[in-house]
Amino acid sequence: MNSKVEETPNLLRQRDQFVPRGLVTAHPLVIDRAQGAEVWDVDGKRYLDFVGGIGVLNIGHNHPNVVAAVQAQLQKVSHACFQVVAYKPYIDLVKRLCALVGGQEAYKAALFTSGAEAVENAVKIARAHTNRPAVIAFRGGFHGRTLLGTTLTGMSQPYKQNFGPLAPEVFHTPYPNAYRGFTSEMALQALNELLATQVAADRVAAIIIEPVQGDGGFLSAPPEFLQALRRLTEQHGIVLILDEIQTGFGRTGTWFGFQHAGIQPDLVTVAKSLAGGLPISGVVGRAQIMDAPLPGGLGGTYGGNALACAAALAVIDTYEQDRLLERGKALGERLRQGLLRLQARYPRIGDVRGTGFMLAIELIKDDDARSPDAELTQQLIDQARVGGLLVIKCGVYRNVLRFLAPLVTEDNQIDEALAILESALSRVLS
Repeated sequence: MNSKVEETPNLLRQRDQFVPRGLVTAHPLVIDRAQGAEVWDVDGKRYLDFVGGIGVLNIGHNHPNVVAAVQAQLQKVSHACFQVVAYKPYIDLVKRLCALVGGQEAYKAALFTSGAEAVENAVKIARAHTNRPAVIAFRGGFHGRTLLGTTLTGMSQPYKQNFGPLAPEVFHTPYPNAYRGFTSEMALQALNELLATQVAADRVAAIIIEPVQGDGGFLSAPPEFLQALRRLTEQHGIVLILDEIQTGFGRTGTWFGFQHAGIQPDLVTVAKSLAGGLPISGVVGRAQIMDAPLPGGLGGTYGGNALACAAALAVIDTYEQDRLLERGKALGERLRQGLLRLQARYPRIGDVRGTGFMLAIELIKDDDARSPDAELTQQLIDQARVGGLLVIKCGVYRNVLRFLAPLVTEDNQIDEALAILESALSRVLS
């Protein structure tokens, strides 16, 4: 008989007592340690982590290169505030980011703390550069939980709820969705109609878009759509902002998602997997646009924290040394083929989609309309957890299961996850 008392129930009771209900935790777990693509809860149970802190851990949990870099930096400078004195890890990191995003062109970068902070500063920079007020975002997009981030986000619940009034001069337009028959041509027509009826192009400072919508359901923008968007923004002097917070750093098989379309954006926002779990974000963009705000207009106490900069440099080095972009492509193909096999057996998987190792399945009801099935999605998440696999949902209707496993995941872990998912599907659909 096992006499060990489980810690989880008591800790979850404390969580409910001291944490507000607005902060949701997707899984009723309390983890104790993590490594690579695996986590262990306080009671010792192992799980495959295909959430990765919601796309933050492309390099995996506790990568030894990141741990060593942070430990070394901790012996030098942990925090100084870049607005007070400069330090080498910040300068080294912005130099690397400018090369990754801009190549040989003149680019500059500013570092912040969270993805939402990067988005807000990108909008500030675009408005300063154009002297225009309006911003266009896309339905289904997610850009953060701050006031402006929430306004830019193209979903009503749970993000907007009763938090208004929201920020002014933000407009939304539809995003392409091949599964639902909404083409690039339709999306461009809707954008042009918005410019004709709601806000003139010469009043628009920026258009912000995710090359693959994250929380919106892992919808990939077709290359021709991003190319047309680039032409339109150049025609009207509009700053094109690519939100690469979830798609960046190898998630789609390239450093950044926009590279699949062969375009060059004006500004790029980065965060999440940049620093292997440490909080850091940035805006990387054309030098003449980045220089638009006057001195003192950009900043933040913790922006570009020295420890996070050291971690980010280690992440970039590791990607290059271990060829993680190529590894991500191979893992993505292995996972995609496995999901397609499951779709062939279970028609309630309406769609398998995504780019690179950023993949998802859309769960639908058994009807002619292919109606979204959020209830089935949640049941599948719960049953997968019982089997030892952690996944989360996304999509406007919360009927999409997304996979954000680290790029250091082993082939056998992909196969194990697929087996767990198949067993969960069998149980919920029996």
